[in-house]
Amino acid sequence: MRRALLTACFLLMVVLTPGCKKDDAGGFLADCDVTPPLAGAISPTCGATQVAINQAVNITFSESIEPSSLTADSFWLMGPGEVPVPGTVVYSGSTNIASFTPTNNLAPFTTYTYTLQGGQGGIEDLFTNVLANNFTCSFTTGGVPDNTPPTVTATVPLNNATGVSLNSIVTATFSEAMDPLTISSSTFLVRGPGGAVVPGSITYAGSSFTAVFTPTGNLAPSTTYTATVTSGSKDLSGNALAADYVWSFATGAAQDLTAPRVIATDPLDNAVGVALDKTLTATFGEMMDPTTITSYSFTLRQGGTTIPGTVTYSGTVATFNPTVDLLPNTVYTARVTTDAEDLAGNALAENHVWVFTTLAILDLTAPRVLSTDPANNATGVAINKSVTATFSEAMDPLTINTSTFTVHNGSASISGTVTYAGPTFAAIFNPTSDFAPNTTYTGRITTGAKDPAGNGIAADYVWTFTTAAALDSTAPTVVSTDPANLETGVILNKSVNATFSEAMNPTTISSSTFTLSQGLNSIAGSVSYLGTTATFNPTADFLANTTYTGRITTGAKDPAGNGIAADYVWTFTTGSPVVGILPVNLTCAEGFATLAGSTITSTGPTIVNGDVGLSPGSALVGFPPGIINGVVHVNDPIANNAKGCLTAAFNDAAGRAPGASVAGNIGGLTLTPGVYTSNSTLAISGGNLTLDAQGDANGVFIFQIASAFTMTSGRQVILAGGAQAKNVFWQVGSSATIGTTAIMMGIILADQSITLETGATLNGSALTRIAAVSLDSSTVTAQ
Repeated sequence: MRRALLTACFLLMVVLTPGCKKDDAGGFLADCDVTPPLAGAISPTCGATQVAINQAVNITFSESIEPSSLTADSFWLMGPGEVPVPGTVVYSGSTNIASFTPTNNLAPFTTYTYTLQGGQGGIEDLFTNVLANNFTCSFTTGGVPDNTPPTVTATVPLNNATGVSLNSIVTATFSEAMDPLTISSSTFLVRGPGGAVVPGSITYAGSSFTAVFTPTGNLAPSTTYTATVTSGSKDLSGNALAADYVWSFATGAAQDLTAPRVIATDPLDNAVGVALDKTLTATFGEMMDPTTITSYSFTLRQGGTTIPGTVTYSGTVATFNPTVDLLPNTVYTARVTTDAEDLAGNALAENHVWVFTTLAILDLTAPRVLSTDPANNATGVAINKSVTATFSEAMDPLTINTSTFTVHNGSASISGTVTYAGPTFAAIFNPTSDFAPNTTYTGRITTGAKDPAGNGIAADYVWTFTTAAALDSTAPTVVSTDPANLETGVILNKSVNATFSEAMNPTTISSSTFTLSQGLNSIAGSVSYLGTTATFNPTADFLANTTYTGRITTGAKDPAGNGIAADYVWTFTTGSPVVGILPVNLTCAEGFATLAGSTITSTGPTIVNGDVGLSPGSALVGFPPGIINGVVHVNDPIANNAKGCLTAAFNDAAGRAPGASVAGNIGGLTLTPGVYTSNSTLAISGGNLTLDAQGDANGVFIFQIASAFTMTSGRQVILAGGAQAKNVFWQVGSSATIGTTAIMMGIILADQSITLETGATLNGSALTRIAAVSLDSSTVTAQ
């Protein structure tokens, strides 16, 4: 039905669009459009160095191109002195990939520039929409040709997989960009019983180096199939696979009819202070059909204006790289549409949409490697261990590969595959075979590993570890959950946590291995993983007085590949609906006494009782002499996630229905639980403020303050009637100042800065979204 509606819409566009073309039978083409084509994935990439002197130039377009418009006059390569390089241009209509192959090897250690002509007389799509502007990119060659054969690094289904869906497609991912003209039905075959060739079509997703076989019909149930990628498959330098790559899999009894989901985005929904050169990512809960991850299914808009950019896909992560920097202080809307499909052809159930707001400055901060597993100088490492490096921020997944993440034994390179778990900022090196026992290995992350803004790590990160004499065959366990098994009275907006006995492989912690259900009904939500703890965040609040079941399946595995011995199952029961208003949800920012966007500064003997976090800033000043009785998180996954929670909490508090109107000075008043709204500034002066919960220990106070908040010297917020500081929220539209020796209660959620003057006390938290927290001989105690 959806396809029919689209066809009807496109036919209407034909009537309105003079440039639409007709097919050979005289009918209008169904996908008529007026959108100019874009250059998507490119190889070599702009600024690339050490490019092989015998490599071709590969361009993936956002849509089908008119072949006659792709010639040596519209796609050319220039050497030093703007001397044209002789070569041939070919175009693969099935993959939308154009290739320029030089007639001879390029000169070593030389910079070349390739150009795609836009504008009048330039490259055009099937509807005569031309490339808007010339696309130009430069790269520098190395000293040698590429004579290394490509390899197949991953397949879907895996070798010897069972229970494969009848409507699944088959994919093979290569170690490098391939010549699309060599990826065809003669080099990629699937055979059934008796060697019968399965009919189907072949496509190639250049952005992910992935060949896709789509069967013409469903596969047969309970049947073994064999897939082959032959040695006729070649890379851009003409190197063929060393030998045919063959694998087998067996189908199950049914189709996969479950819609895929977007489980994480970067930036987060409602994020603020996003870098102007930000690259966006969307992480799916399962592997997707790479040919459906395009500039049509992943878009970015500013109001009604579409932002041009390139879309790539790797693992389970789709990446949108804007062609130009974003505007400062501007709201953007990102969208992954229902055109995105999983390997079984199931589309997203609905468009996934999120918004974010940019900063006024570029992100120039280099990412860092925060930790590795194994740690530096670790001994007794399991010989079947995967090696993990966790970064300080989200990384560009296309820069996390076997070139930027290597493991060596002396000078010998260890063969393996590299994946990137976007939600946890973790890169994983999985060796092709077990490590040798009692042997020292060296891990290396190079400066080619970059964040989405293009900042590489400042220097290669190198560490060593030594293996044990035996295989790690110990299964991990779930050591605790929150809520605990059989716990009652659980709040309705609770996130659910499961903590493991050891660090886990983050790619195995997903909505497939961590589920919640109520009876036979699955609960929708997103899954994230940090340290040793997995978190399930339900899409909607739980029902009151209802029992839920959590489950961690045996698909959750440690880095050595050991799954938990059996599914871990527990139940909990929610409480009654909260009478009055719900507290603001700060789940993953719990325990933070201070959290800031730029700096945290202390003057004098400040005492902070609780964790301290900075994201995206890194300046922690005045400690010592200031004392922190907690953990410091600077631009690590915990701080970054907490910052996301802070943004969500700020928006939650600001978005509550306006309550009793307050203005000017509320000192000297006694207030009961509720929402209090100030449309300008607010102050506590001329007297103390009393918050009386009237015997309700769960009573919630939310203050919505449109502008600045000030508490003058010596004033106090007094809690009475069972009121608790953890249930008092001050949402401040600009900045908050707590005066000398004042005693403040509650969680301050400020858009800009928070200042505690000399001797001020805060029982709660000082949390800012954008700017600084400044403390002067103050005391902050997290509640």
